[in-house]
Amino acid sequence: MSEIEQSDVIVIGAGLAGLAAAVALSGAGAKVTLLERKPYVGGRAYSYPHPALEEVIDSQHVMLGCCTNLIDLCRLSGADKHIRWYDAITFLEPGVQGKSARRSVIEPGFLPSPGHSSFSFLKAPMLSAGDKTRIAAGLLGFMRGYPATDDEPFSEWLKRTKQTKRAILHFWEPVVVGALNDSFERCSTRYAGQVFYESFLKSAEGGRLGIPTQPMSEFYEGVAELAVQQGVALRLRTSVDRLENVGDEWLATASKGESYRAPSVVLALPFEQTQRLVGGLPEADRVKLPGFDKFVHAPITTVHVWFDRAVTEMDHAALLDTRIQWVFNKSRIRRDEPGVAEETGQYLELVISASFAELEMGREEILSSALKELAGFFPGVKDAKVVKAGILKEARATFSVVPGLDRVRPEAKTTIAGLFLAGDWTRTGWPSTMEGAVRSGRLAAEAVAEAAGNRVRFLTPDAPASGLMQLVSR
Repeated sequence: MSEIEQSDVIVIGAGLAGLAAAVALSGAGAKVTLLERKPYVGGRAYSYPHPALEEVIDSQHVMLGCCTNLIDLCRLSGADKHIRWYDAITFLEPGVQGKSARRSVIEPGFLPSPGHSSFSFLKAPMLSAGDKTRIAAGLLGFMRGYPATDDEPFSEWLKRTKQTKRAILHFWEPVVVGALNDSFERCSTRYAGQVFYESFLKSAEGGRLGIPTQPMSEFYEGVAELAVQQGVALRLRTSVDRLENVGDEWLATASKGESYRAPSVVLALPFEQTQRLVGGLPEADRVKLPGFDKFVHAPITTVHVWFDRAVTEMDHAALLDTRIQWVFNKSRIRRDEPGVAEETGQYLELVISASFAELEMGREEILSSALKELAGFFPGVKDAKVVKAGILKEARATFSVVPGLDRVRPEAKTTIAGLFLAGDWTRTGWPSTMEGAVRSGRLAAEAVAEAAGNRVRFLTPDAPASGLMQLVSR
């Protein structure tokens, strides 16, 4: 019989939620065991060596300046040295009749918030004066904050505020679909409004775009190292099959027979895995968690292409009038990382959000369509040779913030003593993002500490409003 490993807290899942919980609790002096079934940390924010491409690929994750808890965790671990920050976002319209793609650059200027980006917005050729008038009226509704409830679909809000077709296609859609990874009908106005309030209105700092310059698993390895330095016992390749309430403690049994015991356990897992472990408890010990059936996934597909020459000088851009929401120039983004070799070619990653159609498509169909669309923005694609390419489909990339979901998103503290929940799907006040995951881990750590009689705050405060928004923000 294997020896039982004892600790103060067991955290199951070493995604961002589990890492955040483990770092917070161990930093406060708790003895923590962190269990992860995969051979790497980061959860859905991961990278892996593609055997056929002989490259490490990932689905590019980004952060904004308003992601205060994620930024703080990166700062604590030193991962912040591997973030490239951008103040401007460039929107590209495809070129027609041999003309170059038309650029619209949204960037902060000298005016105080919420008008910090107004000059660049007013000059943006992707929108007409009428489009901008309707957008401005819509944004005015989010000035004091976003809705407190999540019952209204964003599609209804667009109709109610009389947004024009072009405003929807060239402003609301690229931002909302890119940030929330779903259609307007499956996104609540609350979370769509939060995106615009935090990143467009509240402050210029909140809208800054941060892109990790390392593959995602490597980027978050620093957080795992911080946890271990603080005394966390990290156990990779350890899949927990069974959870039991034994007296005043919890016993977690892994697939290879290993056992772990602690007074408190944090399930930092996706909702399906949480449901499986909770469902295995005796009826008397089950957590009353309504609404698992209300949670649904939304997919992201990324196209990874290596060209034999450079096809663009841009680091990144939002693409309009196409299935591709975003292009990331990985060659340029990673150019200052140690060990990144000089290359004559270029590596681009194309992101297709809410890629329900692509889940049913084959590799060649997705790739040929993406290359054809990409050439409309960067004509050099037509003359360049594709050295290699790969497709990464993430069918469960995010959960959908469907209207009414907040009513069933659970708190970190459950009805069972010593059992706590984390994960971006829990009640964080944020949609399915890396920031939401880190917040959930820190909220769970606060709940664990409070149950032990210690009131500790691990959550980092929200980014402050600046300029005139200090007077109107809620």
